[in-house]
Amino acid sequence: MLHLTEKLKGTTTVGIVCKDGVVLAADKRASFGNMVYTKNVTKIHKIDEHLAIAGAGSVGDILNLVRVLRAEAKLYRANVGKPMSVKGLATLLANILNGTKYFPYSVWFLVGGYDDKPRVFSVDMAGGVTEDNYVAAGSGMEFAYSVLDSEYRENIGIKEGIKLAIKAINAATKRDVFSGDGILVVTITEEGYRELKNSELKTLLRQ
Repeated sequence: MLHLTEKLKGTTTVGIVCKDGVVLAADKRASFGNMVYTKNVTKIHKIDEHLAIAGAGSVGDILNLVRVLRAEAKLYRANVGKPMSVKGLATLLANILNGTKYFPYSVWFLVGGYDDKPRVFSVDMAGGVTEDNYVAAGSGMEFAYSVLDSEYRENIGIKEGIKLAIKAINAATKRDVFSGDGILVVTITEEGYRELKNSELKTLLRQ
């Protein structure tokens, strides 16, 4: 039986550093207990022109933190006169999560962006921060990592990074019952944030 106290959850998210930008990808399924609640959840959120986060965990907690982070990024730009860095956003998020660790947000974020170079961070619910060339989070992360570990290479191009991210998410959706129902892919380059259309993804996968 489902209880009202249960939270919408279930996700696989992936972040990849490429030589010319960052790729963030996520599935679109949200589950409620053992039920597929919705098949069209947006799990990647633009924070600023060159910053985005991908969230795994409770949908309500994720959206609440997205609103806070967007406001903080705007305030930083207004006060300092330049955009917040990728590491700055990851540190801010980590401080928020660490400050609430005794009554925690049920979330795990990937922070990606481009300042002087492309960068990706993983931020867990206790505020632990890890920077790497590729990261994954969520219920299907083990399956995504199995693909990333074997196929990632340094100086990968953005198109190859998109294909790898899709492959990693697809691997998770085949084995993790809480992940599925399509893929959202976002790139962040020196030109800024861009969400790929389904037609673009199909074209890239055919090449």
